[in-house]
Amino acid sequence: MAKKVSFDAERFFAALSDRTRLGLLNLMSEGEICVCYFVEILGEGQPKISRHLAYLRRAGIVAARRNGKWMHYRITPPSNPHAKRILDDVLSWLKDDKDMQRDRAYLMKVCCMPSPPVQLLGAPKPIIALTAS
Repeated sequence: MAKKVSFDAERFFAALSDRTRLGLLNLMSEGEICVCYFVEILGEGQPKISRHLAYLRRAGIVAARRNGKWMHYRITPPSNPHAKRILDDVLSWLKDDKDMQRDRAYLMKVCCMPSPPVQLLGAPKPIIALTAS
């Protein structure tokens, strides 16, 4: 018999208490993104980004998918309905934040560049709805 995992509210709220993790959630708010784009957009090193993504995974907020050498991340709704509502509210709030809007705009710009930054050469494009913020 499978053991039921209970929702960890403390971990959930801790996951939402860091600016880098909020930036990651902001960029994933419209779809799935490869880690290399997080590094480019947020200007942080890959190890730091990966640590924050692991934290979000442990909190049950994001899921990962490997495609060859590329790791893709997307938001997954928490199983707890109250946490899901809170996450939806946080994502809505992030959409109105000027810094977060700038990051999403930069993501759209980088996705559409004919010559992307060298670290993104060969990287799979994010699977997002490319709509203006």
